[in-house]
Amino acid sequence: MPASTHTVTNQPPPLVDYDIFAADPALTEAVARHASPEHAEAVRAELSELGLGAGSAEAQEWGRQANEVPPVLRTHDRYGNRIDEVEFHPAWHRLMDRAVSAGLTDAWSRPDGQLRRTAGFYVWSQVEAGHGCPVSMTHAAVPALRREPAVAAEWEPLLSSHTYQPGLDRPASAKAGAIAGMGMTEKQGGSDVRANTTVAVPLTGGGAGDGEYVLTGHKWFCSAPMSDVFLVLAQVAGDGGDGGAAGDGGAGADGGGLTCFLVPRVLPDGTRNTFRIQRLKDKLGNRSNASSEVEFDGTTWARRVGEVGRGVATIIEMVAATRLDCVTGSSALMRNAVAQAAHHAAHRSAFGGILADKPLMQNVLADLALESEAATALTMRLATAFDASQGDGELAAQERALLRLAVPAAKYWVTKRATPVVVEALECLGGNGYVEESGMPRMLRESPLNAIWEGSGNVQALDLLRALQRSPEALDAFLAEIGKARGADHRLDAATKDLLAELSDLDGIEARARRLVERMAQVLQGSLLVRYAPAPVTDAFCASRLGTDWGTNFGTLPHTLDLRAIMDRARPEVP
Repeated sequence: MPASTHTVTNQPPPLVDYDIFAADPALTEAVARHASPEHAEAVRAELSELGLGAGSAEAQEWGRQANEVPPVLRTHDRYGNRIDEVEFHPAWHRLMDRAVSAGLTDAWSRPDGQLRRTAGFYVWSQVEAGHGCPVSMTHAAVPALRREPAVAAEWEPLLSSHTYQPGLDRPASAKAGAIAGMGMTEKQGGSDVRANTTVAVPLTGGGAGDGEYVLTGHKWFCSAPMSDVFLVLAQVAGDGGDGGAAGDGGAGADGGGLTCFLVPRVLPDGTRNTFRIQRLKDKLGNRSNASSEVEFDGTTWARRVGEVGRGVATIIEMVAATRLDCVTGSSALMRNAVAQAAHHAAHRSAFGGILADKPLMQNVLADLALESEAATALTMRLATAFDASQGDGELAAQERALLRLAVPAAKYWVTKRATPVVVEALECLGGNGYVEESGMPRMLRESPLNAIWEGSGNVQALDLLRALQRSPEALDAFLAEIGKARGADHRLDAATKDLLAELSDLDGIEARARRLVERMAQVLQGSLLVRYAPAPVTDAFCASRLGTDWGTNFGTLPHTLDLRAIMDRARPEVP
């Protein structure tokens, strides 16, 4: 009898059936310090329940299935009728149902709403990132809709519902919950929405004051086209011309211009609104989610949201919220990649010992863990600022000012760090990491996306420069925030001093905007870690990211640091 050669040894166990929330000290500590004392226990219990669900083998299988069987566009039914529907694998709907029922589309009216919702989005995104797109847009549509109270009264209860009810067989008003998407960009403009050509015309017999319009035009990227309702931008003609010269992209109420509209898929009488899905995008990653091109043919009914000509100002609140979700999604992706790498190294032997015991591997894993922890700390601080910014008062005004700089800085920096982190984490698994079954290739394909969504790197950098020029209170709030750690670490103090010098030099400011934004994000991360993180984490971050003792790749931290402590903190404990 031939000897069996297929004995499986030296392979790590699957990283499943554990609490993703409880196994992440950086996250649990951030939630504990930012949650209101009266709600802290309820928030922790809620997140732990979600963490157990996210870490289950069942949910992880849903994520795999949703990506392996991507959505399919059905433009017509068997009889030739136009239906413009998108079909998804059942696993997608299971993911969506769990996200909605967990309150990930309901943040604006709950206590600690942004904190608990952001932490939950961070946890659940580690199952599968693609379905986070409609979850994010549904959540983020609410502040934009509140610019039109009558519209908000109709739609906010549906969008913040904890019931997921897909399908276009009835108007949203007859459903227990609804999902939102958006369509801003067009093929000729991209991020420059002022170049949009979609036209909005008041309905015959009505008028701009009635708020009902019909749209003609196209959208080059329309996210989640299976949703119940969309926020879109279109030009309203007026005496003031096309409105393209105004800073908001519109000429104002008297002159028309770029305006925000609500477009439902199903009209109140149950008939389908004209919403022609021309094709689904064939994307690098984010395969489970449908992104599309759509056409409006002159009969597409829409309702105005906000003032005519103030479309960007109306929808920017939605964009601010989705930008935070881009930061959160990238932070979650980094955490997932680091957890997988640390788990693998703790169970894999090579060259006579466990990988995690090898000094050089400890350096790599500790370096990756630093990037992940800094991103998590910044993400949760932004979520807390969103909570505190609601309402009136000095604190609310200061937090709003902080967000004006901190959101584009974090969106720029954290989303760009995701790809190198995932690449290095994948390498920690060796050839196994390059195989689809490991899940790492899916993370790698996903990793560049959040840097592109809601404005790429240059858009974020230029947005931050505009805030510096137009909102001096934003810089005051930013400096006050990083100043809370003054004197705690000499490397942070030196980096802050250098940053102030950068801010005071206006020569060539646009060309060096990326360098400025990068440094602002790192100094803000350093300030948070110095105040809240354990000493080994703080020391390593300040030495490498703020000091000069770091190489050009991960795994180049000073060898004198407590690398083991940093690495062990990042490794998830599995029962």
